[in-house]
Amino acid sequence: MHGKLKIKNGKRRGVCHCCRILKTANRFAGFTLTEVVIASALLIIAMVPILKGLTSANLGTVIIELKSRSLILAQARLDEIKARSIYNYSDTFTQANVSLDGSYLCNVDDSSISTNLRKITVSVGYDHNGNNTLDTDEIEVALATCVAKRWGT
Repeated sequence: MHGKLKIKNGKRRGVCHCCRILKTANRFAGFTLTEVVIASALLIIAMVPILKGLTSANLGTVIIELKSRSLILAQARLDEIKARSIYNYSDTFTQANVSLDGSYLCNVDDSSISTNLRKITVSVGYDHNGNNTLDTDEIEVALATCVAKRWGT
């Protein structure tokens, strides 16, 4: 049934109907080079904003991670100072550029408000430039609290 048909009534029929349909369908299968180039260009144009957004999201995540770690370290240092002040209120708690957990640095400012009240400020940040000094642009978190003298000794 497939292939050449026999001659009937003196006329040659050619290819059978089902083979003609297959040839027509195969002629339109696949993509032309122009279609592939246009699709690739559109894909590249669409990927640029997506990659830009992913980069921004990653940078935001890094910043949040640095600030969160700084906050944890600052709170721990402040809790330590408050605990020490119960029995050693007369000690000074001022410190500068103390290394905490590797690349994080801490500054502690101890200022007296009155004889029985002191203000403690703890600044913690990531040392971006690696100079072992916590510069003002590197401070991620600053926490402050007041510490009172607990009893009259």
